[in-house]
Amino acid sequence: MQAARNTGADVPVCLDPRARLMRGIGDVLSAPLDLPRLFALLVNPGVAVATKDVFAALSIPPAAPIAQAPTPPEPAGLLAEITNGRNDLEGPAIELEPAIADVLAVLRKLPGCRLARMSGSGATCFGLFDSTRATTAAARTLRVGYPAWWTRATVLGG
Repeated sequence: MQAARNTGADVPVCLDPRARLMRGIGDVLSAPLDLPRLFALLVNPGVAVATKDVFAALSIPPAAPIAQAPTPPEPAGLLAEITNGRNDLEGPAIELEPAIADVLAVLRKLPGCRLARMSGSGATCFGLFDSTRATTAAARTLRVGYPAWWTRATVLGG
């Protein structure tokens, strides 16, 4: 654990495969979440953004801690909760790498995409879909239209 902390503030979360909410600089972790099945498409436009540069570009004070509510057991409830949240690093990351905005715009236009956001400090983004079929179809569309982008259809939770 100490070696993970020395590598980066947000690395310890990677030592445990269970989903968690991250706050601060990635060093404040929630208790493990019991996620319902979420069908996700991960997309990276083939660019890198350094986490330290994204945080340096962040021009807002850290948000006050929010009490963790229980994770909604149904995908629709969790989707609503995520939709009402935000990733404060998305704006600064897009300033550094505008390709992230392109990925988000494309994801949001895909049939069946319920929500598209950037993951962590970027540049990987995700789209949430209602089924494996919709996620797989979206991945195929992106592989044809944007062959330089890395894409991966996956299932989270469940």
